[in-house]
Amino acid sequence: MATYVVLFSWTDQGVRNAKATVKRAEKFAQAIRKTGGKLREIYWTMGRYDGVLVLEAPDDETATSIMVGVCSLGNIKTETMRAFDAAAMGKILAKA
Repeated sequence: MATYVVLFSWTDQGVRNAKATVKRAEKFAQAIRKTGGKLREIYWTMGRYDGVLVLEAPDDETATSIMVGVCSLGNIKTETMRAFDAAAMGKILAKA
């Protein structure tokens, strides 16, 4: 499965509902599992971003649908990055 690192920031709505963020994360993890993916990690952070997610999805299209779905709820805005482990990066570089 492909790995994605997602930086997220709360919207005004998300800040107003901050006390529900852990419950929202649990529902998000369930939604990801329904697509065949997995929420590996979630961290709430201080600084420019309010949190970081690491998730797995079968492909880019599935990851995109996951992120569109969660963003459409209006609590967060995201920046998603496809991530490669050392083995995957080795395969990529072998093609270069």
